[in-house]
Amino acid sequence: MEFLTAGVNHTTADVALREQLSLSGSALERALRSLRDVPGVAEAALLSTCNRTEIYCLVSAGAADIDLAGWLAAEHRMDATRVRDVVYQYRDEDALRHLMRVAGGLDSLVLGEPQILGQLREAYARAHEAGALGNGLSRLFQQAFSVAKRVRTETDIGANPVSVAYAAVSFARHIFADLSRSRALLIGAGEMIELVARHLHDQQVADITVANRSLARAQVLAESVNGRAVTLEELPVALEQADILITCTASPVPVLGKGVVERALKKRRHRPMFMVDIAVPRDIEPEVGELNDVYLFTVDDLHEAIEENVRQRQEAAAAAERLIEEALRQHVRETRELDAVDTLRAYRAQVQALANAELERALRQLTPDQDAAEVLRRFQHNLVNKLLHAPSVQLRRLAAEQREDALAVVREVLLAAESASSGNDEAAPASKSDEQS
Repeated sequence: MEFLTAGVNHTTADVALREQLSLSGSALERALRSLRDVPGVAEAALLSTCNRTEIYCLVSAGAADIDLAGWLAAEHRMDATRVRDVVYQYRDEDALRHLMRVAGGLDSLVLGEPQILGQLREAYARAHEAGALGNGLSRLFQQAFSVAKRVRTETDIGANPVSVAYAAVSFARHIFADLSRSRALLIGAGEMIELVARHLHDQQVADITVANRSLARAQVLAESVNGRAVTLEELPVALEQADILITCTASPVPVLGKGVVERALKKRRHRPMFMVDIAVPRDIEPEVGELNDVYLFTVDDLHEAIEENVRQRQEAAAAAERLIEEALRQHVRETRELDAVDTLRAYRAQVQALANAELERALRQLTPDQDAAEVLRRFQHNLVNKLLHAPSVQLRRLAAEQREDALAVVREVLLAAESASSGNDEAAPASKSDEQS
């Protein structure tokens, strides 16, 4: 079996094309069944996110040149040439390296982002439920998950925020030690505020309020994080309850002025307020930052921190790459060891058959008029001769053909066991059964 990975991501295809190639819900389930039915595909899994759609499969050796890009194009009824231009494909060790890098967040748009590991676990679970996974592909996924865990615990790749939304929430943690006791007010309902809302929800913020010009849009976002929605006209009242304020609207003028914030602070009895203005142009008047008990940060403040964090993550990523290479070397070694299993199994069966035949013969000879010791000696003699017959013939042939390398390997295999046995004999006295034999 060979391991193949193919797909598109943010580096090979623009967002419009990635949208066309994405898979979700029932379409993903149908695609998984379709992929599993492709001749030569033994096991399969599919991953589809906003930034990537990827295929993972084990195929028979004769199907290693399978056209996965063509399959992906056909599945979406798209021009195959257009899809092939953006699809990358890896095989065996390179494919596993790619899977490990994806799991570890090293192949993500935001270096080290943790969400991809959860998405990959979901893809694994779906494939398992669909019966598309076997021991082979499951083992490769588990290795990738194991490496990703090491990347998270043994490097600092996830220690520093590198997205504006995540950085904003991280800054809040410096002001409020326990976010679960804090109330958050978000102004806007676009993609950036949506990300902020998710991060706050993940931090178990006690209450999240979303204020937006369109109440309907605010309600959709608020419901996704168990929050509530208000209009911009209700801002003054909502502000009085907010410990954390994060804003990002498309307004050409500020939506929050100094006077409104001053009145809210009086109602709050000057409990501190943390504010992040992500919008460009700004949503919060700069003078708000002059107020006591207000900690106001702009998108520029976040970018300065993010740039330093990106540098630190790149250093952590280099350490993560080394962990992946170490895991790959271990995988190659284990795979090579598995290659010997069939040979060992066949050799064991052959030896067992010879031993059984000789044992049956010896048992038939164990009659009252036969010396038991003599029967056992003949059993030992015959068994040893039969075990050595085939190797002896092959050794003579190798010697006659002057195949010194092969002879050296045979010597290493056969005499290593003898050396180990000798070492054990010296380390411990012979057992009673050893002495009798």
